[in-house]
Amino acid sequence: MALVNPHGGGSLRPLLLEGEALIAELARASALPKVKVGSREKGDIVMMGQGGFTPLDGFMSHADWQGVCDGMKMASGLFWPIPITLSTDKATADGIKVAGDVALIDPDDGSILATMKVTEKYSIDKAHECATVFKTTDLEHPGVKMVMEQGEVNLAGPIKVLSLGGFPETYGELLMSPKQTRALFESYGWSKVAAFQTRNPMHRSHEYLAKVAIETCDGVLIHSLLGNLKPGDIPADVRSEAIGTLIENYFVKKTVIQAGYPLDMRYAGPREALLHALFRQNYGCSHLIVGRDHAGVGSYYGPFDAHHIFDELPRGALETQALKIDWTFWCYKCGGMASARTCPHGEADRLLLSGTKLRKMLSEGGDVPAEFSRPEVLEVLRAYYASLAEHEKVEVKLSGHSAR
Repeated sequence: MALVNPHGGGSLRPLLLEGEALIAELARASALPKVKVGSREKGDIVMMGQGGFTPLDGFMSHADWQGVCDGMKMASGLFWPIPITLSTDKATADGIKVAGDVALIDPDDGSILATMKVTEKYSIDKAHECATVFKTTDLEHPGVKMVMEQGEVNLAGPIKVLSLGGFPETYGELLMSPKQTRALFESYGWSKVAAFQTRNPMHRSHEYLAKVAIETCDGVLIHSLLGNLKPGDIPADVRSEAIGTLIENYFVKKTVIQAGYPLDMRYAGPREALLHALFRQNYGCSHLIVGRDHAGVGSYYGPFDAHHIFDELPRGALETQALKIDWTFWCYKCGGMASARTCPHGEADRLLLSGTKLRKMLSEGGDVPAEFSRPEVLEVLRAYYASLAEHEKVEVKLSGHSAR
């Protein structure tokens, strides 16, 4: 059996230039008007560069934006659940000509990430985007806040990607392109592959989800977010070390691959679950593990809204399917990990696991039950939190000196 097709039914479309074409475009880009992009847009550019957003060729038009918000499809009819747009301030937009080219600038180091032919300039109803995509306009929602704070004008048009924005230098082999994951899956003889989406280190519940998937699939891609998170989340390098430690000690060899992808979290719950499935199709995954409150934040979404949204998709929208798994936990009476579908016991017998709970325990220096997380993983995470505490002590000491 073969791997699933890239989204749209064609071949992968990485937009990153190489060789002579890259050298020539870099030279041309230096003389173009500059548009500094935000962190979210940088991740989208890098994703397009690698082919993870196949078949997109750039940032969406107003018609695409409207269609995606209102019906999860672009003007062409292509299924897409979340707008991929580029915004700037009005003053910058006023200096850009439609049909002209601009250079898109990395917000971190000022280098040129991409060039773009601007085919349209338009404004949007930001509240409408938030209401349709996030199901809320509450500014406490981090995704809503991000949209409401973006520039007044959107720029649409195809891009040529000139850089992966420092991700390869920072993350090395962890940053794998769809072409690379597909080649690795094929070398292992895999065709039925489940993706496990994570922005947290993996505790026992996550381990259980991955192992359930391994029972029915050829293997699992543990695919960790490398872009920006909300404050308090554990950074990608610590997370990947913890996940690597778990894989080394508790998984059969060549049943799991760990990789990362360059996006920021949008915290769009059900809609983001669909986006996660869409780009995992490009990476070669036939299934996406969807557990409780996938890509959620706070209490904005029901625990299984991300399950239900897959049932509403029109036929043929995605090849990658949801592998839906119920609430998972340690049951003291069962003597192991279980789910609400397999465990008959009550809440008093269950230790409910979550990344939020684990972070709270670790940050407060509390004991973490063995049923919650593996000891080797806890060792990595405790070292991280100890370094944070030490850093805070140094800062307090320095601020005391400066106050004198």
